[in-house]
Amino acid sequence: MSKCFTLQEAAGLLPQVGTLLREAVSLKSQHDEADQALQALAQRIALTGGMVVDRQTPLEIRNRRDQVAGRLKAALEEIQSLGVLVKDLDIGLIDFPTRFRGQEVYLCWKMGEPEIGFWHGVHEGYAGRKPIDQDFLTHHEGDKPH
Repeated sequence: MSKCFTLQEAAGLLPQVGTLLREAVSLKSQHDEADQALQALAQRIALTGGMVVDRQTPLEIRNRRDQVAGRLKAALEEIQSLGVLVKDLDIGLIDFPTRFRGQEVYLCWKMGEPEIGFWHGVHEGYAGRKPIDQDFLTHHEGDKPH
């Protein structure tokens, strides 16, 4: 594990990471839309037996998709450079590695939540989220050496 966050460190990064995550989610949506437009165009061409196509339209869509892909990659790399794990861009889900009772776990935050209020084990994922309670706060080891 490279970076291990305290709850306070993770909370302090939320404004910056939240902005980057919202950008990444928007860019992914734009990328998906461009991809779907290209697929729909390819399907129309196939169904009409190779209709005459304005070559400019697919080139513009492909260029837009590729530009968005580059911006998306940059946003994800910036989030990851902070030590934060991007888990799901469809719902805007990230994890901050930390330690609890001597084990690596993740502080879990989903876009739209007011604060980091959940954690889960490394192999549990989103479905295994548990509320941060007093037991967690008492035994949370944050960035202590292991």
